[in-house]
Amino acid sequence: MESVKDLILRMADDALIIGHRNSEWTGIGPMLEEDISFSSMAQDKIGHAQALYNILHEQFNMEVPDFIAFRRNASDFKSCQFVELPIGDYAFTLVRHYLFDHAESFRYNYLSNSTFLPLKSLATKFKGEIKYHTLHADIWMKSLTLNGNEESKLRIQSAVDELLPYAMGMFELGNYESDLIDNGIFVGELALQNKWHSFITESLNSFNIKVPVIKEGEIKLGGRRGYHLTELENLINEMTEVIRTDYTTEW
Repeated sequence: MESVKDLILRMADDALIIGHRNSEWTGIGPMLEEDISFSSMAQDKIGHAQALYNILHEQFNMEVPDFIAFRRNASDFKSCQFVELPIGDYAFTLVRHYLFDHAESFRYNYLSNSTFLPLKSLATKFKGEIKYHTLHADIWMKSLTLNGNEESKLRIQSAVDELLPYAMGMFELGNYESDLIDNGIFVGELALQNKWHSFITESLNSFNIKVPVIKEGEIKLGGRRGYHLTELENLINEMTEVIRTDYTTEW
């Protein structure tokens, strides 16, 4: 079913790209504990991507995960622009981590009831890992706002203001929304967006962070349809530098 393939590819591409973005903190984290944490979560995300690509390979006869991940052009990716942005400072990465992982948590909770059994099984498996990710994000958001100083709070507020229009792009509607909903595969992006936005509004308010009002025209869309930031192509070139030296080698 094209609807399921499209959904899984969007999820997998998001996980792969944000996994690589978060891995860029390895060796330069603000403290050793965070260096390890972001490295571990990045590894989880790339593992999620591999498992999702493997469903595409086994259920829909697509190429093997390594091929899907490393041998496509940027325009073939369905990742949202939100995950493609460079890491910025730690506040920027933390806020993206917080916004993305809470969306993922709700997404996988919904998918744990999916009628598409391979995805349901995977969602049930991943929920535990993502719970750790959201717990990590919440602890640090609280630490840098309620328990931080004026500068840390201002940095978090600035990152929220900058990132929220991109974060809303996570829920860009696909071409098969009605098919996914009607067949019980997924509740749809609009239901997920409403659930997520209600949560982060209440959560950010509890951190004394203002939630900006984002107008429809300000939402950063296009990634799901192959319109990406120039940074994505640069990242893909970096990701595939080794494998491009010899595609026939088993690395």
